Amino acid sequence: MSRMRIMVLALVAPLAALAQQAGVPTEWDVQKMVTAIAAQSARLQPLVAEIHPKDWVAGGAPDAYIQQWDSARSQADTLKVSSDNLVREPSRLTAAFDTYFRIQNLEVSLASLIEGVRKYQNPALADLLRSVLSENSSSGQQLRQYLVDLAAIKEQELKVLDEEAQRCRQAVSRPAPVRKKSGN
Repeated sequence: MSRMRIMVLALVAPLAALAQQAGVPTEWDVQKMVTAIAAQSARLQPLVAEIHPKDWVAGGAPDAYIQQWDSARSQADTLKVSSDNLVREPSRLTAAFDTYFRIQNLEVSLASLIEGVRKYQNPALADLLRSVLSENSSSGQQLRQYLVDLAAIKEQELKVLDEEAQRCRQAVSRPAPVRKKSGN
């Protein structure tokens, strides 16, 4: 292993300890939280499949419900995929953001659709959808806090790495000391 790698690892190791001290959940806790999000999204998929907005439109409901349903169905599917990716790599900031934004999009997509379910199809299904969605909302808040903490840690890591890179550049760019010749 090169000296540079050893130095970088020596600098990053304390940051990992700092992350745990700063309240960032452990990888295990993050995987558990995201697994719960994936399970909740998996519970939403068959419920969304039970929604039949085309029947509502035939009965006089606005066409917009069909688009909302398509969007909600798509968001539920992609949230499952996204959360599965985050379970595999819980420290990837992009995976965490993707999952968080998909939760937000699903909530928006389902909000008015649930009212359509209540009005045009089945109030019990609307209540069930709202219940599962609120479970996801709680997990989404935990994920949001994790994102804030993870971003702070990543910023700190980058700062330390940048400072070390600057120090290394200075060391490399210094002129070599002039050696005096030993006299004969």
